Amino acid sequence: MTAIDLRSDTVTRPSPGMRRAMANADVGDDVLDGDPTTLKLEQRMAELFGTEAALFFPSGTQSNQTAVSVIARPGTELVLEANAHIVHYEQAGAAALSGVQVRPVSTPDGILTAELLAAALRPASAHTPEVSAVAAENTHNAAGGRIFPTSAWDELVAVTSDRGLPLHLDGARLWNAAAAQGQSVARVGRGATTITACLSKGLGCPVGSCLMSNRELIDRARRVRRRLGGGMRQSGVLTAAGLYALEHNLHRLADDHAHATLFADRLRGHPALKLNEPETNIVILDLVGPGLTADTVLPRLADAGVQLVPLGPTRLRAVMHLDVTAEEVGTAAAIVAQVLDTRGG
Repeated sequence: MTAIDLRSDTVTRPSPGMRRAMANADVGDDVLDGDPTTLKLEQRMAELFGTEAALFFPSGTQSNQTAVSVIARPGTELVLEANAHIVHYEQAGAAALSGVQVRPVSTPDGILTAELLAAALRPASAHTPEVSAVAAENTHNAAGGRIFPTSAWDELVAVTSDRGLPLHLDGARLWNAAAAQGQSVARVGRGATTITACLSKGLGCPVGSCLMSNRELIDRARRVRRRLGGGMRQSGVLTAAGLYALEHNLHRLADDHAHATLFADRLRGHPALKLNEPETNIVILDLVGPGLTADTVLPRLADAGVQLVPLGPTRLRAVMHLDVTAEEVGTAAAIVAQVLDTRGG
């Protein structure tokens, strides 16, 4: 039996059309001369996000960490939401690579509002660290794919602008936020100093993210990327997948959102679960009841044919993507319910 893999939207495999585009890519040495397909993708991404330039990266983490390096100064703080990806899932990269301390701000829902940010910005003092940059995440992974509301985003941009603080947007799944709100990614990310967007999640590419900003910061980012080992040669083999995805996979993100709603609806009301209201393609499942933990439930789910990931001792995550159908999503929900119903057996 083939498992229904809902661990992440990174598990997708290139479609035959994407593989053909990769195999037929026009390539060159991106470090020496510039790869023609990569240059084409970077130009397209800059156009979509309304920025002067873009730069292709192997991963969103490297893109995020490069952004931190170019907008924040060593020995200062980066303020961001307490459960942000940069805080928990990037190996303390801001400190290790850029000498930047992260300053987590607790929120009830993953949204770093202007009010919360303003409260976290301490008066200047010789005894406290200086804040040199701010970061936000949209959609917020750990908050269940939560969308950063446009009005709240505009207010955050206004506060950072007034304080003279550069603002990084970790938009790994910004495509999903834009699709769910019926807006362009340029509008959703408007006002950010730097923006990261992944191609390897909802868009189904095998690898890759881009960083968007003005030309000066992208020129600096190129040097940081090289320092981190991210200078690639015939990268057009990879970026051709990105161009294909923008043409063929961008429009179908609403399907993943509908599948998340279907999955949650099929499980809502189960006595062993508490679920979020999915706004995009992520469903959070909190296990309730004696003896129910991620460590005990996940192996049983895997044996029954469904793969999820833990986000805590009693919290699981399911992510919808282009490699699962509505029928498979319904089957996965039924299996989850069955495993929880027989947890004592």
